[in-house]
Amino acid sequence: VKLLRRFVNDQGKIMPRRITGTSAKMHRKLVRAIKRARSIALMPYVERGTE
Repeated sequence: VKLLRRFVNDQGKIMPRRITGTSAKMHRKLVRAIKRARSIALMPYVERGTE
């Protein structure tokens, strides 16, 4: 989960591959892994603000 959080921005959105520098194939795997982690409640869908 720590590794996956590196590819998610402050708002909880998945960062595009042009920013992360991953290949198309690896980015697809990454997106699937992030969505899977969200669905089983290991990662939040939206990050909460720190206000």
